[in-house]
Amino acid sequence: MPAAPGTERSDASAAGAWAQLSPPPPGVFRIRPLSFEATASYSERLSHAYRLTLPQLCDGLGISLSGHGACPTAGLVLSPTAASRLADLGRIPMTHLTHALPHLVQGGTPPTGPATARWRPTERRRQAVRACTMCVRHHSHGATGTAWIHRPWHRLVCVRHQQAAPDPRLTSTLYTGVVPELAAAHHAHQPLQRHPRSANAWMAARAITTRWYDHQQHLTDRWHHRLRQLSSSNSQLDPAGNTSAVLLTRDLVTYPETVALTRTLATLPRHRRAYPTHVLLSGIGHRLGLAHFSPAASDPLHTYLGSRP
Repeated sequence: MPAAPGTERSDASAAGAWAQLSPPPPGVFRIRPLSFEATASYSERLSHAYRLTLPQLCDGLGISLSGHGACPTAGLVLSPTAASRLADLGRIPMTHLTHALPHLVQGGTPPTGPATARWRPTERRRQAVRACTMCVRHHSHGATGTAWIHRPWHRLVCVRHQQAAPDPRLTSTLYTGVVPELAAAHHAHQPLQRHPRSANAWMAARAITTRWYDHQQHLTDRWHHRLRQLSSSNSQLDPAGNTSAVLLTRDLVTYPETVALTRTLATLPRHRRAYPTHVLLSGIGHRLGLAHFSPAASDPLHTYLGSRP
């Protein structure tokens, strides 16, 4: 039967892409996703396993790719059919892939309809960050050390390999072993995930410590020392670079105090207005290791304490 008009070119294009898959046929490699991996990162690792570019891989799978982008500045949005084809090629069950890739939202949608993929620009605060290179090498059996993940806050540091990438503008991970309190903060953060008020407490604590850091309040000397430790062990934190190391490392530098403040805010008395503010502040200062802690009335911590029952 003659081919439908217009299909000859697309079929030839797909055949040309798959001709590069020599010697292994598609689906011979099992490409495991990382936990929290960006969809674009997994798709690119899958294409590299077959020595193809992402556009070539999509063409060969019959996926229509639109837009331009790259991790981490852009995210890749897949239709259910496109996601299913990637899962089949990677030899990964669709449920496993959906669980691992947080932005691959299928919602039980069957793989019907057109197979499409499109690049979508992403705000910096939502961009993926570099994954631990040692974890990636282990996961990919040494094939690559590069992957990008949408890391949850309680996984800021890989304590096993002493690496972290706190900002998407970092093109390589930072060595954190020089700051041992980061590992201690990581271990303290894990049980907090089970506390019913931890999510709201974390958001408030991070906003507060970020304000203190930016305005050089309360913990400046401690944070400056930590920044110097990280800078001395990580040459990529070039003071002459386009982005200041002060900004690139902010979440990492403040992490121990943010975790300590989260634990404190999450466990404050529910009816704390019955307690004098100076008593609450004294307890918080003690948790933060501050002998004299008297924030001004305009301090965000004052605002937080006054906004709750």
